[in-house]
Amino acid sequence: MSYHFTTTLDIPFDDAITRVTEALKEEGFGVLTEIDVKATLKKKLDVDFQPYTILGACNPGFAHKALQAENKIGTMLPCNVVVQETSDGKIEVSAVDPMASMQAIENPTLGDIAQEVQGKLKAVIEGL
Repeated sequence: MSYHFTTTLDIPFDDAITRVTEALKEEGFGVLTEIDVKATLKKKLDVDFQPYTILGACNPGFAHKALQAENKIGTMLPCNVVVQETSDGKIEVSAVDPMASMQAIENPTLGDIAQEVQGKLKAVIEGL
């Protein structure tokens, strides 16, 4: 089982961030965190890296249900979506597959929630 869903876009990096953020919003997700990995690696390690941003996406309703089903599930929240520029100048967008990350947790209620979130994240990636 793969741990992510991925698609490739042929648009500028900043436009991809905007498009992904809007697509997440349409599926009920907000972006809680935005980590500019390129800038962080430059600042902390003085290394150059391709444009790479991690968006921490959260659907409050599903997060609430998941926390009620498993109070330590916050260690796996929010759902990360990566936007990165590839060596050929394309933009690759990948979202975590919550079913893969929940495999180790033996909680059927949580599995049902993860399956619903999986559908929404797949819709985001496929709709880009």
